[in-house]
Amino acid sequence: MKTTKSEIRNPKTRLIVAASETDPDMLYATRFFAPDPFIFLQQNGKRTLVLSDMEMGRGRKQAQADEFVSFNELEREVQGKAKDAPPYEKVLAHFLRKRGVRSTIVPANFALRYAEELAANKIRVRSTNHLFWPEREAKTDEELKLIGRALRITEAGMQRAMDVLRRSTIARDNKLKWSGKMLTSEVLRAEIDTAMLHAGGIPTATIVAGGDQACDPHERGSGPLRANSLIILDIFPRDANSGYWGDMTRTVVRGRASDAQRKLWETVKDGQELALQRVKAGVDGMDIHKAIQKLFDQRGYPTEVRNGKNVGFFHGTGHGLGLEIHEYPRLQKVTLVSAACDMKTWLL
Repeated sequence: MKTTKSEIRNPKTRLIVAASETDPDMLYATRFFAPDPFIFLQQNGKRTLVLSDMEMGRGRKQAQADEFVSFNELEREVQGKAKDAPPYEKVLAHFLRKRGVRSTIVPANFALRYAEELAANKIRVRSTNHLFWPEREAKTDEELKLIGRALRITEAGMQRAMDVLRRSTIARDNKLKWSGKMLTSEVLRAEIDTAMLHAGGIPTATIVAGGDQACDPHERGSGPLRANSLIILDIFPRDANSGYWGDMTRTVVRGRASDAQRKLWETVKDGQELALQRVKAGVDGMDIHKAIQKLFDQRGYPTEVRNGKNVGFFHGTGHGLGLEIHEYPRLQKVTLVSAACDMKTWLL
């Protein structure tokens, strides 16, 4: 059963069972990194974490919570004199029964096996039909600083890419060479990722795609990079300290850009400027998206399917950035509202 908006804003009980290293809602709630699932319970405003004994010491020092409970002790209570340790979901249900939980709100990605066990124990589980933490939508000043740090890590990777490309030479076959060897997408990606690691980031699927490879969104790129050819650099690391993401895309040419390449680059630049001019409270994001598509059409790049392939501006116009790389909102799926942060930061 889905929750109402009032229940989401003022819930009595919230439950998350997830690994905070991969679950943004858990990380947002606890500010504590853990590779394995643990339990977060918010009941009447009190936040309780159920951690393994291995994580308990670190959790007490780092996690934001009012109470810490040992999972191992709960597990022993359920196991009793049985030979085998009980499944995780049995311990979860036991803990919630002890706390008198009869109904709880969970994220939309709550594990089915957990939900089935709770239902068998007559504990009602309701998933959100919106953000689990609605406050994640508008970033605080502190969050903006953390995103800024993540972007500086991203810039370190981008700067390394530019340095390598500037120092590269053009061979007779038009392929780029660097440090006496052929410059490939793989080599340049390794240089970018290494720079971000040194800056405190965690690289994730960095894109270095040249030529025709650059036409396919999220194609990582492979093989030799060539002079006078468009190269997409799409860099989106995670700050190892905070978990917040950076995201930056640039299109470059090592050598001389053709008139056709310059026209395409200018069209993208003008589309970005058009979008930024129209970003304000009350505007439907889809209207901005369609305005950019119209601009592309006027410049000779209609958005259509041609010979079975999407061409023109079939990309997303902008997305949120935070504890997820593609975080809510997606620009063309929302009506913009005023917020504490500058809405123009949504456009990447």
